[in-house]
Amino acid sequence: MVAVHILNGPNLNLLGRREPGVYGHLTLADIEARLHQRAKALGKAAGITIDLTFAQTNVEGELVTLIQNAGIAGAGIILNAGAYTHTSIALRDAIVSAEALAIEVHLSNVHAREQFRHHSVIAAVVRGVICGFGAISYDLALEAIVNLLQERDAHR
Repeated sequence: MVAVHILNGPNLNLLGRREPGVYGHLTLADIEARLHQRAKALGKAAGITIDLTFAQTNVEGELVTLIQNAGIAGAGIILNAGAYTHTSIALRDAIVSAEALAIEVHLSNVHAREQFRHHSVIAAVVRGVICGFGAISYDLALEAIVNLLQERDAHR
């Protein structure tokens, strides 16, 4: 079994109604349903079971705990930290401390937006960053994290 935690930060509970021109019309529940379907297809093709855990919080400390727990358990993490991406040393430290295998994801192209969104404090401690493809960003991250977890586990 491959365990993947999809962790979402502040304001992502408002997807579908929050600036749809930037973030699209899908809700977080829609993205979750898409990823469950994608996980079944990926798992079937690879002959594995992919277990997805979803969480969203507007509270930085709760997101830190979710990252710690997933990382310590050896699960892969797809992290859309929202605005905490640009400010949270605590999230960065949680990823490092838990030795988490994580991918940073954003719906919008943060580099084509306001200057303050151009820098991520967590990018240096994750395996990769996927941004700008709307909900497909999560699909791409799922495929990548499953491959990374399989590679990691094959070498253990």
